[in-house]
Amino acid sequence: MTGLDGARVRRVRTGGVELCVAELGDETRPTVVLVHGYPDSKEVWSEVAARLAERFHVVLYDVRGHGASTAPQPLRGGFTLEKLTDDFLAVVDAVSPDRPVHLVGHDWGSVQSWGFVTVARTEGRIASFTSMSGPSLDHFGHWIKQRTKRPTPRRVGQLLGQGAKSWYVYLLHTPVLPELAWRGPLGKRWPKILQRVEKVPADGYPTPSLPSDAAHGAWLYRDNVRARLGRPREDAYAHAPVQLITPLGDAFLSERLYDGLERWAPQLVRRTLPAKHWVPRTRPDQLASWITDFVQANEDGVPAHDKPATGRYAHRFGGQLVLVTGAGSGIGRATAYAFAEAGARLVAVDRDAEAAARTAEMARLIGSPASWAETVDVSDEQAMEKLAEKVATEYGVVDVLVNNAGIGLSGSFFDTTAEDWRKVLDVNLWGVIHGCRLFGKQMAERGQGGHIVNTASAAAYQPSKALPAYSTSKAAVLMLSECLRAELAGQGIGVSAICPGFVNTNITSTARFAGVDATEEKRRQKRTARLYGLRNYPPEKVADAILRAVVRNEAVVPVTPEARGAHLMSRFAPRALRAIARLEPPL
Repeated sequence: MTGLDGARVRRVRTGGVELCVAELGDETRPTVVLVHGYPDSKEVWSEVAARLAERFHVVLYDVRGHGASTAPQPLRGGFTLEKLTDDFLAVVDAVSPDRPVHLVGHDWGSVQSWGFVTVARTEGRIASFTSMSGPSLDHFGHWIKQRTKRPTPRRVGQLLGQGAKSWYVYLLHTPVLPELAWRGPLGKRWPKILQRVEKVPADGYPTPSLPSDAAHGAWLYRDNVRARLGRPREDAYAHAPVQLITPLGDAFLSERLYDGLERWAPQLVRRTLPAKHWVPRTRPDQLASWITDFVQANEDGVPAHDKPATGRYAHRFGGQLVLVTGAGSGIGRATAYAFAEAGARLVAVDRDAEAAARTAEMARLIGSPASWAETVDVSDEQAMEKLAEKVATEYGVVDVLVNNAGIGLSGSFFDTTAEDWRKVLDVNLWGVIHGCRLFGKQMAERGQGGHIVNTASAAAYQPSKALPAYSTSKAAVLMLSECLRAELAGQGIGVSAICPGFVNTNITSTARFAGVDATEEKRRQKRTARLYGLRNYPPEKVADAILRAVVRNEAVVPVTPEARGAHLMSRFAPRALRAIARLEPPL
């Protein structure tokens, strides 16, 4: 595993076992301890550890019975949370005797870490805890009791849903069979299963110790699950700040399982990730970024966020990097603000430098942990290439790309000159192509998923005699989005086309009108802006639709009622839509 090349390895004896501990980075810096889950070994963290080692002293250890650590004898009773806590304290005393450590756990590494952070004997030894894909068994037990005592239809549904996701827990409680499966066909096929189902890269993980790791690890469940769920502790309160990272596509854990977690973790920061269970392998960049921010915030003694994320998508985009073009006004600015409120890091792009800077500044005040303004003309291929290179180098690979920049052009086909066509296609179509090609390629090469949003228009499927160039450009954006969606689906990258309709933005004031003089063009701009103002559909509603499209991975999103109506007509009554296209616009 390349991520652990050069690691310093030591052996730590505790409770009749010998633990294999690996260290990376400068020992004088804050210590981050990474605890792996089931059926993993410490190597599951190799990619995350390599990234964190640039800033911290990183410690990984094989849980007893896993990897290069020895197994307790006998196995039964050798994996209780109390003994795992003894192991953790022995490791911490060896690697950071004088300073508290920052704890990070995944899967069963998180389950046991909840035990560490909620018992009195570890107080003062844990500075922060980042949890992912593994609940506290005590909290889980109380969650079950609350729903069985007051079994409303919703609560029963939550119980049944989590019960179905926990199918493997029942199997692991059966004697002998799990061991036979892991040491036999399942152990051989597991790497391919992870690659196919979880999209885990084929990079040498899991390690050859997998069959024995999985066989030994079955006792984690047998020694703890039934006992803790049946008799959960009443004092299981976290005595350190907690960062909860929830993969939304987790096949084993319901998002609802963390409802009410604030009761048990008073200093709680929530994040969500559009990913499956094995995020240490599939999303190492994002995890390293969030862990770094959380550790640094708690080292500095300040809250992780000056202003917590708010709104209906408050925890959906925390820490993710979002780039919005045309962010200086209108739909672009409203979208930038919406992502900022949801906790995203933001790159606000516009050809108007002052407008981009205002958006970035306001985004920070609204709730974005970091935001930057960039000035570029999206139709300029070389400028966009430089922007993509700069963003990747200085801010990271974009998680959500919103190609929103656009211009308006009205006028009959024969009044529209070749130069008019070039201008509208350069911005409305080529700007989207440049964004998708450059930033989308970075997403694909990273291999950790993402989402692309292209702002099209209801004009993409609603013909009009007054908008031949504009409608053509937006129809091309719509089809480009559909094609990209098909191509990128297998790489975990969603693509959405947003079709707003009549929205009250300043595009109407700046739209060009072909075939008329400057005076007439000014009159038509004012007239159109007045009509859109009377309609008064706010850009904030479009921004909300964009965030919803990303969360739900929606393909084509007509926003306004007239856009939705025209979309239905384009499918079921196209002749009526063509008749409407012949009407003279009220200009």
